[in-house]
Amino acid sequence: MAAVAGGSPAAAPADSAAVAAAAAKEAEYQTGVQKLVDLLSKLNPAAKEFIPSSAAVSSPSKKALSADAPVFDYYSIGGGKESGADAYQQRRKKNGYISQGRRRMNDRARHADREDSIRRTVYVSDIDHTMTEERLADIFANCGQVVDCRICGDPHSVLRFAFIEFGDEEGARAALNLGGTMLGFYPVRVLPSKTAILPVNPKFLPRTEDEKEMVIRTVYCTNIDKKVTQLDVKNFFEELCGEVSRLRLLGDNVHSTRIAFVEFVHAECAIMALNCSGMILGTLPVRVSPSKTPVKPRLNRVASN
Repeated sequence: MAAVAGGSPAAAPADSAAVAAAAAKEAEYQTGVQKLVDLLSKLNPAAKEFIPSSAAVSSPSKKALSADAPVFDYYSIGGGKESGADAYQQRRKKNGYISQGRRRMNDRARHADREDSIRRTVYVSDIDHTMTEERLADIFANCGQVVDCRICGDPHSVLRFAFIEFGDEEGARAALNLGGTMLGFYPVRVLPSKTAILPVNPKFLPRTEDEKEMVIRTVYCTNIDKKVTQLDVKNFFEELCGEVSRLRLLGDNVHSTRIAFVEFVHAECAIMALNCSGMILGTLPVRVSPSKTPVKPRLNRVASN
């Protein structure tokens, strides 16, 4: 009994120490919890969740993902090889890229044709007024096939100039050797042309022998004052050249001057009219060249009705 009683006082201090340690840990834990509660109590529970800007930019698609989102089918929107190509062509056509590309190709082709025509054309100056296009073409035909010949009037000279287009570049190069040749009363100059001959609408060219004879008696006039009337043009040429059989004065609201086709009774009068190039008609110097087309008679509307 004494032994047992003597052992209990020794165990009591150990138990009290353990209890004190546990109480200290509990007090420390409670102190930490209280600090956390005090910290959290200062936060605003209604504040929005903060997302760093770097995370928002780098992965915006993560916010848009949804388990209920529909399945994306690449081929259903024309993403396949065939349908994708068709859709691409449709978009190009809708935006006008195809038509623009074709226009560019056509422009390049026309530019190439024009450059080729220029290389096959020569410029002939100091041409006598007695020289006709047919005779000039016959002379230069010795150099090669003549495709077109166009004599023009120079308002600043009593002589005229012409453009002659050949079928190939060899003919144009051979024609350069005719420079200095006497055609009429003057030696002509032959140089490579810098421009192509503007084509004439084929439907306006003479088709019958009578129309060809009319062309010989017709001149083409440009740079005519808009204030000048058809009667003024007729009187101008009849006083200087001879009787006019038919005249057509044309103009529009776009150009500042007008043009005219004047047909004379005699071919000699048409040759004399070429000397009028540069003379003042109204307030402007008129330019006179041989016509490529006849003056077609006007249809009588009353009779046709």
